[in-house]
Amino acid sequence: MTEQLSDWTHNVADIPEGGLDREREASESERIAIAEDLRLLKLDRLAARYRIKPLADGGYRLSGRVMSAVEQACVVTLDPVADEIDAPFDVEFRQQVDRADNDEEASVLAGSDVDSLERGVIPVGRIVRETLSASLDPYPRRPGAEFTWQDPRGIEPKETSPFAVLSQLKNKT
Repeated sequence: MTEQLSDWTHNVADIPEGGLDREREASESERIAIAEDLRLLKLDRLAARYRIKPLADGGYRLSGRVMSAVEQACVVTLDPVADEIDAPFDVEFRQQVDRADNDEEASVLAGSDVDSLERGVIPVGRIVRETLSASLDPYPRRPGAEFTWQDPRGIEPKETSPFAVLSQLKNKT
């Protein structure tokens, strides 16, 4: 996997005390690379609106929304299935992330993920891509598409009772 949206980052030294609000839209080449990586038929739009806010303990909170227009293959017919995604994200970045169980539970209860702040850079692009990936329908289905299985040999399955085996055993004795 290539690093799509790798330039969607912010150095924490550039974030003012009052926070930073931004809107970004992926370029065509970025959308093509992400669509290929996520096995989408098309990624017509990928945009993010977000806010980075310094926290009192030296960490940073990144929160916002990912908006996209995607086209996936129907799992039944392979026809294109269009979908609009509007998904929120909320991640805290800390200098040292302690993976103790009680901290993880506190993070879950707080409603935000906690990630490590590496080299003083907040990787907005990575979070946007992960949010998009997690928001995709894992089994896209065109409305009205139904799967009916037919045996390629043309043999109709026999209706057998779960007790048929028992009757065969009875006949052997």
